Amino acid sequence: MEIAPDLQFMHYTLREAQLPTDAFVKLEGVDLDAVSICCDLESHVYNPTHTEQAVMTALEGTHWMNVHEGAHHGPDDPAA
Repeated sequence: MEIAPDLQFMHYTLREAQLPTDAFVKLEGVDLDAVSICCDLESHVYNPTHTEQAVMTALEGTHWMNVHEGAHHGPDDPAA
């Protein structure tokens, strides 16, 4: 991905992604096996272009970051 070449984005169901509890609470009633998120699991960075609005809203205020928001570091980056 041109925006963040140091990250590897893949699609996961919400259950696979194991989002923070704060986010899961906000997603009450959402099928965790039907809704997906496009993200780099290790860096906790998601791609909003391929992620549903409800998920993005639920992630606000957590340690997860939109790929377009500020700096992020890959798993091999010493600043991570």
